[in-house]
Amino acid sequence: MQDGRAAKFAALFLWIAFTLSGPRAGLAQDVTLLSRDGSVEVSGTLLGFDGEYYRIDTVYGELTVDGSGVICDGPGCPDLQAYVAELAISGASTTGEVLLPALVEGFALRNGYGVSREDLSPTRVVYTLIEKAENRIAARFSIHSANTDEGFADLLANEADLVMALREVRDEEADRALDAGLGDLRGRNRSRVLALDALVPIVAPGNPVREITVPDLAHVFSGAIDNWQALGGPDAPIAVHLRDAASGLGQAAEDRLLGPISANLRSDATRHKTDAALVKAVLRDPFAIGLASASGIGNAVALGLAGNCGFTIHATRRNAKTEDYPLTAPVFLYSPARRLPKLAREFLAYIRTPAAQLVIRRTGFTDQSPEEVSIDDQGDRFANAIARAGDEIGLTELKRMVTTLAPLRRLTITYRFETGSAALDPQSRSNVQQLAAALESGMFDGRKLVFVGFSDGEGQAEGNRNIAQRRAESVLRAVKAAAETANFDQLELGVETFGEAMPMACDDSAWGRQVNRRVEVWLR
Repeated sequence: MQDGRAAKFAALFLWIAFTLSGPRAGLAQDVTLLSRDGSVEVSGTLLGFDGEYYRIDTVYGELTVDGSGVICDGPGCPDLQAYVAELAISGASTTGEVLLPALVEGFALRNGYGVSREDLSPTRVVYTLIEKAENRIAARFSIHSANTDEGFADLLANEADLVMALREVRDEEADRALDAGLGDLRGRNRSRVLALDALVPIVAPGNPVREITVPDLAHVFSGAIDNWQALGGPDAPIAVHLRDAASGLGQAAEDRLLGPISANLRSDATRHKTDAALVKAVLRDPFAIGLASASGIGNAVALGLAGNCGFTIHATRRNAKTEDYPLTAPVFLYSPARRLPKLAREFLAYIRTPAAQLVIRRTGFTDQSPEEVSIDDQGDRFANAIARAGDEIGLTELKRMVTTLAPLRRLTITYRFETGSAALDPQSRSNVQQLAAALESGMFDGRKLVFVGFSDGEGQAEGNRNIAQRRAESVLRAVKAAAETANFDQLELGVETFGEAMPMACDDSAWGRQVNRRVEVWLR
């Protein structure tokens, strides 16, 4: 019965591949997979074996076949007794040099594996995981620390299984991956947020400027502002520094700052291949400004992001988690729509655990573990709300908000939306999974979670409250759908909305409106 089922599955795989891919000629035939009853035979080039499934390239396209239902014959067949799981990770050096190695070592320690490291080159390292009881190699994790562009190129060339990225996948990259049979990298579950970083404007300690608005920062990098005097500093030209054009950090900087104002980077900007080189250049020049990763600013001074309608926000761990800091930069890990080895899947599950979050924090990145923030630690937010009270949002509404939220504690998990869209942004999509996992673990059993909607101030207050209400309800539904095994009998979930009552930034810019449109989670 089982052999017959395997044969049917093999035939089904063959039919699907032919239907979707069409025939291709000229492939080397180095393996033949034969169903155990001999009724189905598939030949092709072995692309991979994860200990459970074969992945082969055939004249009909790429197939994935359950190894339990077939016999492998040919020079390319793996030794089933000496199988070693292989996982190749490529992409951003910011992630690959420190964060990924720390997580691999933490995973090995957590699961009782011995681990050794071999540096093949300045950009390539291999970790070997060893089963101590049998003194047998269980897996090899190879990490290629280059840049985000090269990571996606390696994936397309079948030289990587996972991509470390400091920006979202480009449409052209996703289209090429789709054509190559790797699935839609823009789709659900094709990316996860590994950790959080932030884009931080930095200056030398001798520079008197200590804060800047996001619109002014964008105009500095576009060249519209080219003298420190316009920012309250000395009468001196501004020298601009950022990462190289191939790096995810450099691309994210241009996307986040210059995209909203449809501007190009000034032609005399200096680019750097590493964060260390960027910081070093800024420290040498009292009239320089750079845009660096918060995890690598060294002795440079980080400028706060100010606004006439709000308060100055700094790139702290808490502000990155809540995404209240508007230039928070998620660290992505992209995976194609193909099956990874079991041990690799266990590694991906590990990186969401509390143990992994502690490792992430120790490397200098911001983890995603939810933290509770009392109302006493949010005095600046409430003071700003009172100062901004006007005709549409009066003191009565503010009193209702304070009365409702005072007994609660804010979780650092916050949900924000893509520009001009009701779709959640990447960090928020990851937050859906993070909160769902916490609910499934019973972390909040016996407590009440309130999803609180806020809006920008464009339009009428009543309409904004209705929009915020719908968004809060939508986020609640998404979290409940993701938390499939949670015991909701042990939880109380609710929705509240205050519209434009607590702005975090001015509504006169696209980034300010995006920061204000949010759903917070409060806990009792």
